[in-house]
Parts: sequence; structure tokens; C-alpha cells
Amino acid sequence: MTTADTRIVDTPLGPMLLQAGGGALTGAWFVGQRDCPPDPAGMTDGMPNGASAAHDRTVCQGHGLAPGRESAASLVLHQAEQELADYFAGRGRAFSLPLAPRGTPFQRRVWDALRDIAFGELESYGDLSMRCAQSAAVRAVAQAVGRNPISIFIPCHRVIGGNGALTGFGGGLPRKQALLKLEGHVYASATPDAKRLTVDPRQGLLW
Repeated sequence: MTTADTRIVDTPLGPMLLQAGGGALTGAWFVGQRDCPPDPAGMTDGMPNGASAAHDRTVCQGHGLAPGRESAASLVLHQAEQELADYFAGRGRAFSLPLAPRGTPFQRRVWDALRDIAFGELESYGDLSMRCAQSAAVRAVAQAVGRNPISIFIPCHRVIGGNGALTGFGGGLPRKQALLKLEGHVYASATPDAKRLTVDPRQGLLW
């Protein structure tokens, strides 16, 4: 992974590391989460969150290319940053950029199934397993969900326990709670066994 293939972008839930290869997004992680790759070139070292995105835009788009001749990866990173901003601002409910997560055929089948869970919808691990494998594979499906390398764009945060519990999330349960609140699902706490409250039609915004 090189600097030209990555970008740190700021979000209301903390900075995210985006990674692109060719003409597709290959990774999106909250900086600091367990499976996030090492921070390339120390781009966030000593920086406030708000400064990281502007710094990294300069690093990525100024990689020896003339204006208007950005690489395919840089164009994908720019689109990903814009679509994330629209999502958090309530202007966008779906993502259109191409995604190319790297994983086993089974993992990719699970990740493809996750992309069918639309904004505002939730699905249990059991139901997801029935759609993309078989009921006996719930544990394997849950492991694949946990290894999703493209957070938010592949919405693993929309998968909950069969009893409605919040369960886990690679970016941390407080972020999962906030993302689901943005999409209209309110959880009283950021704990694995927290249950969804009655949906308030006024909800749907983080701030």
C-alpha cells in the first residue's frame, strides 16, 4: 500500500483511512480500529482530526501528477470522500462508487449480501446467513461480517442480533450506535446487549 493509494478523511465519528486500487475502493476503516492498516507515512501523527483530511488530500493528489490528471485511485478516493460527506450530512442514503474488497470467495459473497441491506433497514445474523449461505453457517457468516474491510460503504453496521441486540462492530459500538441513529434506529446504550427503542420519526440525524 502506498501513499498514492490512500487518504485520511475526517468524519463526525473520527478520521477514516480510505484505500483504493485501480478504479475501485478497496478499504475504509476508522483510524485506530483493530484491523485498520498502519497509518501511511504517519499522516495523522500530531494532527487534530480536522486537519488530517486536508493534509492527506495534498499528499495523495500531489503525487507528481499534473492538475486534471489524477490517477484512477485518486479519483475513487475523491468520490468516496464526497459520498461519505453526503451520507453524514443526510444528503445521501446510498453509495455509487465501485467497491473491490479483498477476501475469500465466501467472504465476498457475505459482503455482497451486506450491500443489499438498504439505508434504514436492519438484518439479523441468522437472516443474513439464510440469504447468503445456510442457517448452519451463522458463525462463519458472522466472522465474515467482522472482517468487512470497507466500513459504512459495505454496511455491516446494519447487522444486529436475532433478538434485536446491538452486538459488535469493528469501529466500536458507540460508532455503530451513532450510525444506526443516523439511519433512524435508536439504541439506548452502546453495549452489545442493548435493544432498539421505539423509532421516533424525528430521529435520523446525528446532530
